Amino acid sequence: MARVSHWLATCLGVGYLPIAPGSWGSLLAVAIAGCLYLVSSHSFPFLLVGLIGSTILGTWAADRVASDLGDSDPSRVVIDEVAGQFLTLMWVPLSPSSLFLGFVSFRVFDILKPPPARQAEGLPGGYGIMTDDLVAGVYAGLLLLLVRWLGFVP
Repeated sequence: MARVSHWLATCLGVGYLPIAPGSWGSLLAVAIAGCLYLVSSHSFPFLLVGLIGSTILGTWAADRVASDLGDSDPSRVVIDEVAGQFLTLMWVPLSPSSLFLGFVSFRVFDILKPPPARQAEGLPGGYGIMTDDLVAGVYAGLLLLLVRWLGFVP
């Protein structure tokens, strides 16, 4: 089971890529969403299923990996970025501009961790690993909604 949890938590090894593994995890989610944009005009249900699946499996896998490594938030765990990025993108129609802005805004909120994201990071095990990124995803999603409402993103 340890091998399965490591593969899930690192998104099939994406978390092992050098320099900014969290950004690579976010880019994986954006690439998946970009594929959805190309094949379907109804991306919300697919992103919702991805969000739920990555959150449930990610919480378990991140908890196992953190425990195995003795690290409360290992940088190679990137399933949290995937979940947060899906949450960011699910509230607006996908387009090249929403994918780009969604990526940038999520990464900014994930790095800055405004409250309560910083506090959520302190939750135990996989819950803390996942929850701070979900909070960042809410902030970034709200920003996307605002930017769309203001007419800057189609």
